[in-house]
Amino acid sequence: MTTLHDFTATTIDGREQPLSDYAGKVVLVVNTASECGFTPQYAGLEELWRNFRDEDFVLLGFPCDQFGGQEPGDEEQIADFCRRNYGVTFPMFAKVEVNGPGAHPLWAWLREERPGVLGEDVKWNFTKFLVGRDGRVVRRFGPRTQPAQIAGSIESALGRA
Repeated sequence: MTTLHDFTATTIDGREQPLSDYAGKVVLVVNTASECGFTPQYAGLEELWRNFRDEDFVLLGFPCDQFGGQEPGDEEQIADFCRRNYGVTFPMFAKVEVNGPGAHPLWAWLREERPGVLGEDVKWNFTKFLVGRDGRVVRRFGPRTQPAQIAGSIESALGRA
């Protein structure tokens, strides 16, 4: 059985990160973009991170340029943008593809585990996948779902609700 913990990803500063380091934690995985109408969600994502990070929760941001070319920068530019404009401190990763033959294996697995309403592809930036402590996908949220709307699901996954 495949879980989140079976994957690795490159951090925004170029290090290989085994996602097994997050075993036992509730994880929210999000594809992000700096020039999208949903970009202000960075503020809400950072708030979720700050509210739950001391309770075995981690939020992982994966920049993606597959939707309208809305993430044109390199990793250094993306990291700077996120820190400067939204105070992002949650872990960010190198730019990835989330759909198609070049999709990062993590994203191919996430899509397969929780297909969207109209199929498995990620439809746009700021699609969110909530992963339980066991590394299995609990729920998928579309781009229009605001981070604050996910707080209850995070609490449930943490065993608080």
